[in-house]
Amino acid sequence: MLKNDRWINARAVEGMIEPFQPDLVRHLAPDTASRPVLSFGCSSYGYDLRLSPREFLIFRHVPGTVMNPKRFNPDNLEPAPLHHDDDGDFFILPAHSYGLGVALEKLKVPPTITVICLGKSTYARLGIIVNTTPAEAGWQGHLTLEFSNSSGADCRIYANEGITQLLFFEGDPCETTYQDRAGKYQHQPERVTLAKV
Repeated sequence: MLKNDRWINARAVEGMIEPFQPDLVRHLAPDTASRPVLSFGCSSYGYDLRLSPREFLIFRHVPGTVMNPKRFNPDNLEPAPLHHDDDGDFFILPAHSYGLGVALEKLKVPPTITVICLGKSTYARLGIIVNTTPAEAGWQGHLTLEFSNSSGADCRIYANEGITQLLFFEGDPCETTYQDRAGKYQHQPERVTLAKV
């Protein structure tokens, strides 16, 4: 069953999402016409997670190398600088490139819940695909977020603003949670976590 805003707010009090925003924020100033942001916070049936300003890495082409998930080479990544102007803090994801960021909020997924992450429509309309893997029952940490810019133009990716929507699905209790099996991506910090085997 897909969980609603009442359930999300109740679990947040117990520490499921930190920091937690109980309402959907669309503007940072009291005057709704000033300082619009990509929405974040609790919505009817989900939670819009924010991108942390701490780190954003972009894959670069290194001639003669082939990406290998079993022997991941961090030399294929370069840090992107955080920029700032009147619209906010942002990273630039070049055209036809791929980047890694990290969620601002820390999650503690309950043992009967699996969290599915979906891209926000505002970014999708620009050709930005957010490919975030599920957070399984018992998982804890800051999600590493994956971004693909499928467009022919560079794109801003805003920090401290909404980047992906979390959907919380409840199932029957499982035999072994992610925490029980000490999954390799458990307790990720607010830094990009690279591929592990």
